[in-house]
This record gives sequence, C-alpha cells and structure tokens, in this order.
Amino acid sequence: MIKLIVNADDFGYSRGVNYGIIDSHLFGIVNSTTIMMNMEGTGHAIELAKKNPSLQVGIHLVLTCGKPLLQDVPSLIDEKGHFKTLAALNSKDICLSELEKEWTAQIESFIRSGLKPNHFDSHHHVHTIEEFLPVVQKLAKKFNLPVRLNGLNGIEGVKGYSDICLFDFYGPTATADYFDKLSKKDLDEKTVEIMCHPAYMDNLLLSGSSYNTTRLEELDILLKTKLPTNIDLLTNGIMKSV
Repeated sequence: MIKLIVNADDFGYSRGVNYGIIDSHLFGIVNSTTIMMNMEGTGHAIELAKKNPSLQVGIHLVLTCGKPLLQDVPSLIDEKGHFKTLAALNSKDICLSELEKEWTAQIESFIRSGLKPNHFDSHHHVHTIEEFLPVVQKLAKKFNLPVRLNGLNGIEGVKGYSDICLFDFYGPTATADYFDKLSKKDLDEKTVEIMCHPAYMDNLLLSGSSYNTTRLEELDILLKTKLPTNIDLLTNGIMKSV
C-alpha cells in the first residue's frame, strides 16, 4: 500500500488559489497544504484553514515572492523592497542571519494565527539550496517540524515529511492518469508526497504568476481522480525520519 500526501502549495497567494485548494480538499484528493504568510490572500487562507480542520496545514516559506514580513533584511530584497525573483536570487549574497530572522517571523506569524503547523516547505524549493541548510536545520529543530524532502533526497539533519517527494505533477506531466501510473511504481509501504498547485483564476494569479491557467487543469484532475486500491490517502500528518 502506498501512503499518499497530496500537498497543495501556495495557500494564501490569492483568494482564487485558496478556494481552489479548499475545493480540492473537500471534493478531491488534496489532504495537505502550505501557507505563504506574506501574500494578499494569507488572512483569507487562515480563515479557510480554521473552518476546515481536516486539512493538514504547514508553512510555505517565502524568499522569492512578495515582500518580507520584516524591514531589516536588506540582503533579501531588491531596490523596491520586494523579495528578489528566483532568477535574480544569488544564494551567496544572502545573509543567513537575515534569512533566519525572516523565516522565523513567517513561522511565528503562522503560529500566532492560532493554527498548528505540521511541517514546512518553501516557495520555489529554496529551502533545498545548499547554503541555506544551517537555517533550515535550526528552524526544524526550534519548531520541531518535519520538512519537505528534495525529491528523493532528504534534507541533512532534519526529519522529512515523507519518504519520497515527487515534483512531476506539474505542467504537461500533470495528467489525468498520473495517479494510476503512480500505483504501478515500486513504492509499496512508502509515504509519498505529491506537490500540486490547484487554483481558480483571479487577477492576482494571472498577473503575478507565470504558472496560472495550468492550475485550473490541475484542479480538475484533483477533483475527478479516483485513487487506485493500492494507494491510501493519509488523513493525519506524519513525521518520518530520513
């Protein structure tokens, strides 16, 4: 039996994203999500999470979208005060103490909301950048949280959210038969996390993200999928040693 976590990234990005994720949970196979704590839709996402306690919720740490929660983190921002884009990000120019402060602020903001985090990951997978490992290790230990794996590889010195994390439910490889194909892979007794990005369209998503209309296709698949009999959708968060 494959034990499945279907995690919807970008909760909080916008109301359209938020509603897509909630519908994917209530009427589809999404059982986990991670919130961006610095976006226009963050407050709305928190409200929805509280109304839907069956959805496991973690933190989507941000370094490449929107603005930081803190003001005294000059190495993290551009001349307009926004986080640098992924294309402009040079990890060697990032002050690790500033990164730790900002990501700590994002986690603490989540906790102050009254929600209980069950793991963390990051926007654009920046928590897997080698130079940031000491910060990830500190935060995982301080807040006692498991962390999304870097695909098939664990993050050194921290507990993983799953045994394997797959990033290929994305774009042209997010297909209607994706989970049927997954059932045929040699993953028996493994806990597998699938990253996904369901959403309804709104102006914030259309103007702010290059990955926009394809999220509607993901949403449709996640709502219609019937899991094969050898895949068990987990109903509680887990913590696996890596």
